[in-house]
Amino acid sequence: MTDICFIAVNGSDRITVKANPGDNLLVVAQNCGQPLEGTCEGHMACSTCHVILTDEDFAKLPPATEAEEDMLDFAAGVTRTSRLACQIAIDGAWDQLTVRIPPVVRNMQGR
Repeated sequence: MTDICFIAVNGSDRITVKANPGDNLLVVAQNCGQPLEGTCEGHMACSTCHVILTDEDFAKLPPATEAEEDMLDFAAGVTRTSRLACQIAIDGAWDQLTVRIPPVVRNMQGR
């Protein structure tokens, strides 16, 4: 199991949940009430699941594909450690992952 710590838009509210190896980060986030819409349902056709990782955790991930980087161009508040949550599968070797919700989120589902 991996501890996933979500940091809210305000930067201070945090929630930590457990995730299994192979779980999709977008699904984990949605299941614990994070404001990530995932309009395209993980098909990498939108940027509504944009998240920001710590430098350390960003380095754990395989590099983003060119298609993911192209989608991130449409996300607000992108940083060097931005990724699409739908493209992150939890690796069983990780003890923890810290994920910050960006300051601007697009969630038309009203969660």
